[in-house]
Amino acid sequence: MADVRNVFVLMLENRSFDHMLGFSAITGFDAATGAPTAIDGLDGTESNEYRGQTYTVTHPAPDTMPVDPGHEFLDVLIELCGPGALYAPGAPYPPITSSGFVADYVESPSPEEGKASGNYGDIMRSLSPEQLPVLNALAREFAACDHWHSSMPGPTWPNRFFVHAGSSGGLDDSPTNEEMFLWETLRGFEFKNGTVFDALAEKSATPWRIYTGADFPNVAALKGIHQPQLFPFNDFTKDVENPAYPWLYTFIEPNYGDILNGTYEGGTSQHPCDGVAHGEALIKTVYESIRKSPHWNKSLLILTWDEHGGFYDHVAPPSAVAPGDAGPGSTYNKHGFTFERLGVRVPAVVVSPWIPRNRIDHALYDHASVPATLRQLFGIPALTNRDASARDVTPLLSLATARADAPMTLPDPAVPAAPLLARRALPGKDSVNSRSLPGFLNLAMRRDIAISGPAAQPAILSRVRAIKTRGEAAQYIQQVQAKMRAAGQSLA
Repeated sequence: MADVRNVFVLMLENRSFDHMLGFSAITGFDAATGAPTAIDGLDGTESNEYRGQTYTVTHPAPDTMPVDPGHEFLDVLIELCGPGALYAPGAPYPPITSSGFVADYVESPSPEEGKASGNYGDIMRSLSPEQLPVLNALAREFAACDHWHSSMPGPTWPNRFFVHAGSSGGLDDSPTNEEMFLWETLRGFEFKNGTVFDALAEKSATPWRIYTGADFPNVAALKGIHQPQLFPFNDFTKDVENPAYPWLYTFIEPNYGDILNGTYEGGTSQHPCDGVAHGEALIKTVYESIRKSPHWNKSLLILTWDEHGGFYDHVAPPSAVAPGDAGPGSTYNKHGFTFERLGVRVPAVVVSPWIPRNRIDHALYDHASVPATLRQLFGIPALTNRDASARDVTPLLSLATARADAPMTLPDPAVPAAPLLARRALPGKDSVNSRSLPGFLNLAMRRDIAISGPAAQPAILSRVRAIKTRGEAAQYIQQVQAKMRAAGQSLA
């Protein structure tokens, strides 16, 4: 097997496979057989019906969306199973028709954001290859995985947890601010069998490193992840240039942009309300830094997205093995979901000099394939039944010698054809329970307690418990960010 000693994972935000690569028309060679094949994309006939009108897939797509498409558990249920679909706690997932994407886009955005006012078919549109030159170049140069699914049919937080633990600990939706207080306030979110970070620390003195462009990255919610273990992404290139870079596993989390006002502008995550260009620049920087480093010949980079963000995809998510550590009736399980169904397909590209050029991998993966790959390479134990059964990516590393012909640079990101859509800041009176906002608020609270000291904890907890509106949350998060800057701890 290839001598891989440095695994890198970059996970971006809220884009489906068809939305990103559905019209890429990528052809290549089957990763399993070597036979000519084509990527499982769109043929242009796929459609949704809404109130008597047909909305057919097409391209290009707008660079940004005027409202954040729905992607909570109940949104995805409608998108996959159609309007009126219901999920019975503990029951099998209803039959999937992929018929409700337009209906949910029109009807689901949260009250504080308003509803889509027109152009309902935008949720069915795909970005053209010209809009994503960096992603398309990597997909053609290495291995494009066209059956990589998010780990459950729901939002960001539980899906990102699967990368770290092969499980979401039973979490099946975005938590509210009140529910966040059920979490281990100081210690962080705890999994029955720990995380890949815990497992790697048992195997090596130099197990892992985390880089982030955000002051409050999702990964910081985990038990055992503390501020001194987070590094600003601006340090990544110079760090990986060091011949002594020792870390077995490097996880990279993007900047989510303007989380305070809910516009997400100015980030690198490719959130639907912010566009793709800055995220393309992030991908380019990560790849080129590794490619030009002394560690290229012993590297593996997995690029993927946490969940589909509400965008159409034509492939029905298949059944899945439940993690087995937490499920219906557990503390964070809001809908009684059994975790026996994967989520919507997302893009994924696997990069290494040990992968033949222009491979298309039709095998089934989900985010638990990351811990499965770390297990195969570094001998860590399986964390849950899900990652124990997940396919790892090491069969892609099939060359006898490392390639020397991989490009040193990738194309520059495309400049959007039109200015980004002006998106209103959300009013301060809107509920704090707006999708990912409670998670960011909880991360800010933990940082505040760590900076301010144990004596301040009761007052901080009392203040955060009393927060009811987005405006109050934004004011508090800004104050914590000011404390972090004053303490020299800002990562953004």
